[in-house]
Amino acid sequence: MNFNHETILVVDDSAETLSFINDVLEQAGMDVLVALEGKQALTIASQIRPDMILLDAMMPAMDGFSTCEQLKSSALLADIPVIFMTGLSQTQDIIRGLEAGGVDYLTKPIEPDELLARMRVHLNNAKRAASAQTALDTTGQHLLTVNRLGRLTWATPLAQQKLAPLLEDPIMLSSLSAKLIQWQSTEPNVGATLEQKFADVTIGFDYQGQTPQNEMLLRLIDLSEDQGPKKLKDRLELITERESEVLYWLANGKTNREIALILSVSPRTVNKHLELLFPKLGVENRTAAAAIALKILSI
Repeated sequence: MNFNHETILVVDDSAETLSFINDVLEQAGMDVLVALEGKQALTIASQIRPDMILLDAMMPAMDGFSTCEQLKSSALLADIPVIFMTGLSQTQDIIRGLEAGGVDYLTKPIEPDELLARMRVHLNNAKRAASAQTALDTTGQHLLTVNRLGRLTWATPLAQQKLAPLLEDPIMLSSLSAKLIQWQSTEPNVGATLEQKFADVTIGFDYQGQTPQNEMLLRLIDLSEDQGPKKLKDRLELITERESEVLYWLANGKTNREIALILSVSPRTVNKHLELLFPKLGVENRTAAAAIALKILSI
């Protein structure tokens, strides 16, 4: 079972365990980094981003659960798959590891073939997720994912830029996390929006559904009064004020029916506005019109 030189960080306070796992992984064609405790692991991961982390649950100072929680709190490191390794086998310990952000749990002593088989599954899953995220990164959309703890686990570059003031304020970020946890508990319908004010803007988190990792996929909407439509109208001088409003909500992923409800008009009226908009923008469909609007709104 050969691997393609993936970089694996192994974290364990036992030198014997580190040596054993290092030999197994190197023979399988992987590059191995090692750490003896949690803080050292976090430092290494931030400097040399590994493809996967094998993490001992029970370590002095900072245990594996706390290490994993800190790792998952970083938007840059949160999507690294973590497999816990421990002598603990109680159900509550396994649940604790998964709640901390682990994707799997192996009980010591580690069986090499089982370890490699599970690593292969989770590395492949991570690569598929990364490919999908890369595709979204290049589409110019304001998308992000949030886990069950209300923490940001991934965001497109545009979403990161929009949320930068919030992410730099621990108090506001904590408040948003609490709101997201409570919101998830209500099981919102697709299209539902959670509002959050920060700096001089009001941002809407528009629920798009669940990811395969059971995380919320959200689209950011700028709800600041008239800011988005006004920007579109100023840049696209041929369109009317109402057309700019329709285009704005179209760019934010709303259907004709949803736009009609927001603007207090009929869906047929929304469709008429779109029929006039498309030739003015030189496009033939909703996707192309939304792409033009997204480029303007992201500047």
